[in-house]
Amino acid sequence: MTLAIDRNAPAIAAHADRYRRQMAARRLRTLLGALVFLACVVLAAFGAEVDPAKFAQNLWRFPKYIYETLPTLRLSSLGADLAEWYWGLKGWLKLLWQTVLIAYVGTVLGAAGGFLLCFTAAANLGRSAWARWATRRFLEFCRTVPEIVFALIFVIAFGLGPLPGVLAIAIHTMGAMGKLFSEVVENIDMKPVDGLTATGAGWWQTIRFAVVPQVLSNFASYALLRFEINVRGASIMGFVGAGGIGQDLIEAIRKFYFTDVSAILLLIIVTVMLIDFATERLRHALLSLEHGK
Repeated sequence: MTLAIDRNAPAIAAHADRYRRQMAARRLRTLLGALVFLACVVLAAFGAEVDPAKFAQNLWRFPKYIYETLPTLRLSSLGADLAEWYWGLKGWLKLLWQTVLIAYVGTVLGAAGGFLLCFTAAANLGRSAWARWATRRFLEFCRTVPEIVFALIFVIAFGLGPLPGVLAIAIHTMGAMGKLFSEVVENIDMKPVDGLTATGAGWWQTIRFAVVPQVLSNFASYALLRFEINVRGASIMGFVGAGGIGQDLIEAIRKFYFTDVSAILLLIIVTVMLIDFATERLRHALLSLEHGK
């Protein structure tokens, strides 16, 4: 056995030497990649005029502002202090409910639009390359323009109120959902599609019976996730007069009503947390049903 080891010693040494060279080359590539990444960060910061000195000099202002928004709560008069802090609770809850409805309606409309367009945008189902290209560019436009910009445009067109917020969220959601939905469609099993096509089924019949059953649970999961995002987005629609709690929030910020700012922010945070929890449970239930099949 010792003789066999002696015979294989040159080969083992060669393998060890090759391994060391490969590991050295990998470490070198990692180091070079890290240096390139660091250089890109520095150049980006320089181009964006990021001033670390200014950041460090004014960092104390952020916790100071947060501290100033906190109410004075005393144990001896806790009820009265809370009542004073949430003096506008009834109106704020009404606006907060309006915010949730804006997000809900915008999500439904946007998801419906993304559902209708995703099949044309999918590379494995699109019958026309030109239609696929045009659909993808349209969806890119919808999700590239910020919601707040759409909301501002619609406020000018339709006036103040929830309608501009709904339209802005619907358009942005359609662009995002169309992209995600099309990627789900591109990963389906094509055997049912080929089978229906071989029997003479039309394009929409193939979509209905071969594609939709495979993607419906994922579509619903993505739509629920988008609803969470839209609730947060709808909270700032009021900044430009597009309805919701954001209108009172921006007014409190501009007029330095510090305790009102913290009260409204706390309501928004609690609402988003509850919606996130509920939609997360629904998404997990949908995924469980899909895997159960």
